[in-house]
Amino acid sequence: MRDRESLDRVLAALADPARRGAIDLLRKKPRKASDLADALSMTRSAMSRHLRVLRKSGLVREESHDDDARLRIYQLERAPFENLESWLEQVRAFWKRRRD
Repeated sequence: MRDRESLDRVLAALADPARRGAIDLLRKKPRKASDLADALSMTRSAMSRHLRVLRKSGLVREESHDDDARLRIYQLERAPFENLESWLEQVRAFWKRRRD
C-alpha cells in the first residue's frame, strides 16, 4: 500500500505544469528556489508552495548551503523517478502482452 501512496503523491505532484517546469530545470543542475521562480516567471511564494509539494512527494530534496544556513539548494531525488519508471514498465508490459 505504501508504494501505491507514494506513486499517487508523485503523479499528483507531476500533474502541475509549473512543477514539471521546475523538474525540467532541476534536471540540468541543482538550483535555488529564487532561480527556479525567476526562470518560470512566478513569485517566490508560489514557487515555495510548488517546492513544498515536490518535497512531500519525494521528488526533490533541499540542502542547506554550508556558508549560509538560510540558502537552500534544491535537487532531484532518484528513487521516486525509478519507482515511477518501474510502474510504467509494468503498464508497458501489459500492453505488449495484449498485442502479442
